[in-house]
Amino acid sequence: MKTPEEATTLQRTVKLKASFEDQKPGTSGLRKSICKFSEPHYLESFIEAIFQTLPNVKGGTLVLGGDGRYGNEKAIQTILKIGAAHNLDRIITTTNGILSTPAASNLIRNRKAIGGIILSASHNPGGPDGDFGVKVNGANGGPASESLTNSIYSCTKELNEYIFLESPNVSINAQGEKPLGGMIVEVIDGVEDYVMLMKKLFNFESIKQLLNDDFTLIFDAMNAVTGPYAHRLLEQLLKAPQGTVINGLPLEDFGGCHPDPNLTYASGLAELLLKKKKYSFGAACDGDGDRNMILGKGCFVNPSDSLAVITANAHFIPGYANGIKGVARSMPTSSAVDAVAKDLGINCFETPTGWKFFGNLLDANMITLCGEESFGTGSNHVREKDGLWAVLCWLQILSKRRLSVAEIMKDHWQKYGRHYYSRHDYEGVESNVAIALFDRLEKLLPTLIGNQFAGSIVKIADNFAYTDPIDKSVSKNQGLRIILEDNSRLIIRMSGTGTKGATLRVYLESYVATGGRLDLDPQEALKPLINEINSLAEIEERTGMKKPTVIT
Repeated sequence: MKTPEEATTLQRTVKLKASFEDQKPGTSGLRKSICKFSEPHYLESFIEAIFQTLPNVKGGTLVLGGDGRYGNEKAIQTILKIGAAHNLDRIITTTNGILSTPAASNLIRNRKAIGGIILSASHNPGGPDGDFGVKVNGANGGPASESLTNSIYSCTKELNEYIFLESPNVSINAQGEKPLGGMIVEVIDGVEDYVMLMKKLFNFESIKQLLNDDFTLIFDAMNAVTGPYAHRLLEQLLKAPQGTVINGLPLEDFGGCHPDPNLTYASGLAELLLKKKKYSFGAACDGDGDRNMILGKGCFVNPSDSLAVITANAHFIPGYANGIKGVARSMPTSSAVDAVAKDLGINCFETPTGWKFFGNLLDANMITLCGEESFGTGSNHVREKDGLWAVLCWLQILSKRRLSVAEIMKDHWQKYGRHYYSRHDYEGVESNVAIALFDRLEKLLPTLIGNQFAGSIVKIADNFAYTDPIDKSVSKNQGLRIILEDNSRLIIRMSGTGTKGATLRVYLESYVATGGRLDLDPQEALKPLINEINSLAEIEERTGMKKPTVIT
């Protein structure tokens, strides 16, 4: 007797009326509320647009998985059936569809897939009232290029039907190969390939010795995708005590938590390290595993400094012991890594926000390390930011230098100076209010040049534009910049990662050279900049918010 997967299947065509008019062109995927994704034909039509646009679909191999949030498994079944109707040769997914974003990037590259579909809304909340997302990755393992995403967006506007294979669902709760029409669904262990990659980059024996020498560690997986990876890496392979990984079971609603690894949404972890000083080292990752937060006993490492420290100490990590080609950071990220790059004699590139902008530099072997201030750090081992990789970088450095996190930071600042840095997020601002505030400030920028601002002179005030050094493409309107003669910086951007209103992000940076005060609280050190920009942009007056929603 035939199994349900082998039963006769029928290809069907469905007329649709889904609208994507509110989707921004150029974005690497679709991130909306689960309510929006539940509308008839909405998910199906977006997947249809992907398969009509992605190169080499017929006869190709696709990687598919997600962070386990509400809607993950249902969406996987939908994608499998549409993929089979489009004559894919194979879709590789994981047991129960759990796959971190960096692990997906690695699989795409290892299996020479045409690309991947990652089901995640990253650090946004999950559950029936939360958010959902569909992200497209290209054949290099990184976020889809702007030309591809623009083509997908154009396709959604013209689409009037989609096709799928009418078939019973394919069981994905155990490894194995299963037919779906003329396509093979290959279910694998989503952790093992990633672990093998980490073994190539790091000296696990050295890290094990650290963990055996009165060094205490805690990792918060935030009820999200990195739980299975962290259990395997930290507790099983590196022999950290059972219980080192907390919130390690991926849940559809992330246990009611907001899976964003920062001092606000991972406050419990922060209290254990910063106030109670209970552990030597602490870390957390977000919903899909690409972001990280690093903490030491009484010490928070901001992501900009983390990139700088990893760059300065990369020679301690076996995978980078022979040197690094260069480094890149997003424009809002502090210039701490610039100072390290200058000292090492390597190039440092400043790109717009968005990991896809690092892809060309990585593929051209112009950089080895890269990072964003939004808790994302990565290297040329994959084409995505990688939270657990960053955690292992820190553990490797600590195992070699045998200093505390606080001592490593102090040593770093004494050598390079300190780039006091913070990001103030105003979440859920009415879109029209945020746009009006932003537009008004942009018009004021030319009048600031040459004038006093927070005790220094404004030398640059513009809307950042970037010319890609590889393909010469130009990306304009990437964020408002105010750069002062003392190297202080202010950046204003509106973020597109939320689904309710707009998020206004204010980035503040003040540089203090060696010999200056390197031990101030960042908010105290940045107070003149905070007061100046709040007054200039009329943030409280226009948004009605007396303080930011999140300060990092």
